[in-house]
Amino acid sequence: MALTPKPSDNFTFGLWTVGYNGTDPFGGPTRPPLDVVHVVEQLAELGAAGLTFHDDDLFAFGSTEAERRAEIDRLTQALADTGLRVPMITTNLFSAPVFKDGGFTSNDRAVRRFALRKVLRNLDLAAELGATTFVMWGGREGAEYDSAKDVRQALERYREGVNLLSQYVIDKGYDIRFAIEPKPNEPRGDILLPTLGHAIAFIDSLEHPELAGVNPEVGHEQMAGLNFAAGIAQALYHGKLFHIDLNGQRGIKYDQDLVFGHGDLHNAFALVDLLENGGPAGVPAYDGPRHFDYKPSRTEDESGIWDSVAANMSNYLMLKERAAAFRADPEVTAALAAARVPELATPTLAPGESYDDLLADSSAFEEFDSDAYFGGRGSGFVRLQQLATEHLLGAR
Repeated sequence: MALTPKPSDNFTFGLWTVGYNGTDPFGGPTRPPLDVVHVVEQLAELGAAGLTFHDDDLFAFGSTEAERRAEIDRLTQALADTGLRVPMITTNLFSAPVFKDGGFTSNDRAVRRFALRKVLRNLDLAAELGATTFVMWGGREGAEYDSAKDVRQALERYREGVNLLSQYVIDKGYDIRFAIEPKPNEPRGDILLPTLGHAIAFIDSLEHPELAGVNPEVGHEQMAGLNFAAGIAQALYHGKLFHIDLNGQRGIKYDQDLVFGHGDLHNAFALVDLLENGGPAGVPAYDGPRHFDYKPSRTEDESGIWDSVAANMSNYLMLKERAAAFRADPEVTAALAAARVPELATPTLAPGESYDDLLADSSAFEEFDSDAYFGGRGSGFVRLQQLATEHLLGAR
């Protein structure tokens, strides 16, 4: 049963998602462009809370200042009329030919300087519209040939750029944090900071690491064969989940950008359970926007765009409902205990215990019966997963 979203659910959509015209590497547009005011009105009617965009989604690359301001003013009025907000903005450093070798990490120094100026201008717009997150997807920051890019120097240039932008935000007093979006490949053969782990490690090298986190995307991590829910758990563990992109992906292939839930449904269930129930004492583990970065299939007309918008939100709400039932089920509680999942929260060492104390504890090694773990009590993981499956399918 489809559920009705409301603004308090905090669902947001990229202008580039609903505005996708069907173009792919093998064919041109299959739909006419959508006007931004129309998009805002439709999203508001469907229960969304906000709109996000790249600069070039709102006004064409190379627009004059007057053309740029006209589109900003139209968007601002539409937001005021509908109550939608702009929680996140990003900058397109990948579409224009000048960025064919990247923005921050182009081998060409003049291109790098142009890219930084483009982002600085868009940071001012983010502040003007009240956005508090600035996403950075380095789709062209990479290479196809190993000899074409000095990766160590490229990372240094990446770091230099983020440090400069962070200082700009501090000096201007903007309430903005940066969220790096990892992706392993496409459009470049290999992209810098390809996974959550790479991005988190890079953040530690920054002058202001407190201003930088990650914006993981379902399809991007799964393209690398990784478990998205597990990656989100690590981002939460490090306190770096600043934003999230939800969509669907079916295996290790090109970035499909399917509707959320139209890919690995089991992992989507685990993800929603983590986001909604993974905090202390039932508090959601993540309180930011549930942002959908997907593409309406190029086979659809405009009505299919809005059907897919509704499907993203409805699927999330259904998974949220199923995850709540899973957590409230006494059989699940018993199965979790039998699988010793809660025991993992108990420190391996007792309070104040040292390695000398551990070495002196004969029960930890000399008297430990490791043979009992061969052919002995099972872990109960299959039973636990089956309970999750039954809740996911509505059988409980």
